[in-house]
Amino acid sequence: MKIAFIGLGNMGAPMARNLIKAGHALNLFDLNQAVLKELAELGGTISSSPRDAAQGAELVITMLPAAAHVRSVWLNEDGVLAGIGKGVPAVDCSTIDPQTIRDVAAAAAKQGVAVADAPVSGGTGGAQAGTLTFMVGANPELFATLQPVLAQMGRNIVHCGKVGTGQIAKICNNLLLAISMVGVSEAMALGDALGIDTSVLAGIINSSTGRCWSSEMYNPWPGIVETAPASRGYTGGFGAELMLKDLGLATEAARQAHQPVVLGAVAQQLYQAMSQRGDGGKDFSAIINSYRKPAIEGQR
Repeated sequence: MKIAFIGLGNMGAPMARNLIKAGHALNLFDLNQAVLKELAELGGTISSSPRDAAQGAELVITMLPAAAHVRSVWLNEDGVLAGIGKGVPAVDCSTIDPQTIRDVAAAAAKQGVAVADAPVSGGTGGAQAGTLTFMVGANPELFATLQPVLAQMGRNIVHCGKVGTGQIAKICNNLLLAISMVGVSEAMALGDALGIDTSVLAGIINSSTGRCWSSEMYNPWPGIVETAPASRGYTGGFGAELMLKDLGLATEAARQAHQPVVLGAVAQQLYQAMSQRGDGGKDFSAIINSYRKPAIEGQR
């Protein structure tokens, strides 16, 4: 299949790489020339704009940092909608607010193009391994069309409902993830301050009622989980700035729905403080350094 893939960042690049490995012909667009060159060497074709990438494509996929980028890539005069053919399926895998993707989908529908949202969970490791979870908001027909392709980049392809519901699922999941990481960080730092071996404490948590993904698979204490960012200086994971963005999406959506998210708001403030300290580029699990005062300087 000829696929336009636009947005080749930490998540998009490995996703595109997996599609190339699966035998698809990719039209690629990104501002990063180095990653374009790398993927071109694997067989992809470099495009000059989103419009250029979409022309002649049988499927369009975008994976972008924020809502403003999604609107620009899709709606500008050199955007996807200026080049995509009528009836060509399309999906945005960015994590943005539900209204933005609904607006893009409405504009696309006027051209006879159906757009889905399919934000992902699983991090850069999942993107590289092709084990992502896709949370898809689409009509049933579009979901059936997208599912086989998404399955070449992910393990769990979940139909959440109509367009926009994928974003709802994603922001709710990441709201909980941020809260749970703060909780694990508090517990691990408290245990260390009180004198228990942190590896013993982690083992107890992971076999007791405190067990959760943030502790078992992504523990924020260095050396507990060898593959976690905490064991490599909090690099190569899900950046704190991205978590802060997602928390902003969640709290704004909650405001509009008049729904309290008390713990989410606290987590947002903690990540905001982390960003202001200059640590926004680190993995979000580095929030534990907010509780390890003697260790903060050593972790920088």
